[in-house]
Amino acid sequence: MNKRPELLAPAGDLEKMRFAIAYGADAVYLAGQRFGMRAAAANFDDNALREGIAYAHAHGVKCYITVNIMPSGCDLPALPPYLELLQDAGADALIVADVGVIRMARRYAPQVPLHISTQTSILNAEAANFWADLGAERVVLARELSLEEIAAIRAGTPKELEIEAFVHGAMCISYSGRCLISQYMTGRDANHGACAQPCRWNYALMEEKRPGEFYPVEEDARGTYLYNSKDLCMIEHIPELVQAGIDSFKIEGRNKTAYYAACVTGAYRAAIDAYQADPAHYVLPQFCRDEVDKVSHREYYTGFYLGNEQNGQHYGDSQYIREYEVAGMPVQCDADGHAVFALKNRIFDGEELELLQPGKAPWVFCAHGMLNDEGEALPLFNVPQMHVHFQFPFAVDQYAILRKKKERPS
Repeated sequence: MNKRPELLAPAGDLEKMRFAIAYGADAVYLAGQRFGMRAAAANFDDNALREGIAYAHAHGVKCYITVNIMPSGCDLPALPPYLELLQDAGADALIVADVGVIRMARRYAPQVPLHISTQTSILNAEAANFWADLGAERVVLARELSLEEIAAIRAGTPKELEIEAFVHGAMCISYSGRCLISQYMTGRDANHGACAQPCRWNYALMEEKRPGEFYPVEEDARGTYLYNSKDLCMIEHIPELVQAGIDSFKIEGRNKTAYYAACVTGAYRAAIDAYQADPAHYVLPQFCRDEVDKVSHREYYTGFYLGNEQNGQHYGDSQYIREYEVAGMPVQCDADGHAVFALKNRIFDGEELELLQPGKAPWVFCAHGMLNDEGEALPLFNVPQMHVHFQFPFAVDQYAILRKKKERPS
């Protein structure tokens, strides 16, 4: 089997969408400011939804809209006009979970295909066929499945039913997403997109008759992080994902940065393309593996795909691994090699930087001859958002990004 899988990237806002598309996404998923499971993301107001969908279509990219909260009755009156808006704007699919929402989507947006969310916990072919019988075009599988189980679902479902699965990004204690811890502890409903992530918090033990005296659950002065999951990363297993019959490779991260969307999308794009070009002799390009380490992430593992032999929890802390940082985001990049970046982190003259561009391995160089807007060469650029001018010996893509190794505390 060598079907080209769709690469589906997160788009938390228009900027993130543009970078995801520039770096090779075949499709993006996003939310309006209602009914989506990532309330902390900037998301898209009604005008931005129309603009974003039109932008995606102009670049040959599909646009899926999440309508996947678990609504209460009071949420439903606003749903019909929203569904009508999404159909009118040209959404390529609705990602849905609640059966009431599905029923209303059939009524108010009948022309828009339905993708059944991972929150419905699809773990077997019968469940997938249930949704296919109701007219679903795609199912987003639960994260708890192995490659063998996914292959069995593929073999037991109609060929026209598409299978989507997460291949990269954050996991949670409730892998299919239906978690009540946040609502119980903070009043913030994860099933309405407002998760406070209590699974990442530090927990200790308190004895009933000794209030205020906290004891670490493990023999560690920092306490322990009981529910803190590692991040999923399947970049080293592209052939196995394809051979299992997954139609769409989904990257998690609508709350992440445009740099994250660019970097991770670009890595998976290059890996998928390398495999498609020569499956028999495929070797993962080293820069693809390196790229996913250069974004902010937790310790990686392969989830349930390869079985349960890996420990998916990280008990020591809830910190991210951040070995690289963005030095500059593009302002103007020309075919003659002149490029201007808005400064994000300080740059010293002579410092080693990396230039990240769509469809290319990173280009490493020493930053000599940088200029400000007044044409002055400075030994240090350290004013946030100031413009830094570079001259490269090649054309620079308008979505180029500068990054550097993160400075260590002195």
